[in-house]
Amino acid sequence: MTDSPRIDRTQAVEAAIERELHLLDPEVRASPELLGACLHPEFSEFGVSGTRWDRESVIKALTSRADTRVSPTTTSRMQGAQLADDLVHLTFDTNHNGRLAHRSSLWRRAEDGRWLLWFHQGTPYTEGA
Repeated sequence: MTDSPRIDRTQAVEAAIERELHLLDPEVRASPELLGACLHPEFSEFGVSGTRWDRESVIKALTSRADTRVSPTTTSRMQGAQLADDLVHLTFDTNHNGRLAHRSSLWRRAEDGRWLLWFHQGTPYTEGA
């Protein structure tokens, strides 16, 4: 039998959840400095659109279109598993203005102790699917 990570609420998982929610804040997404402070230097993403993003391109795209007056993204079913001392996997769903997505994030602890988003994937879905 293979050991699989358990869904838990370790300090590391709690820290990653806190950082994920911080990253979804419209004010953070509007600021290259605040957004960049959340992303690992080797960050990559497969976006809901199917686009593959790197750190620089996602910062540019999000901050150039960010509008802090739009409705915030809501999250549900967020859970996490600590895969290693310095690695946490989160899964959750989001709703942004009716656009639904299943989300998966890998957070890595940096040498200075901060948790940084290393990888993210979003997959669109429809209600009931």
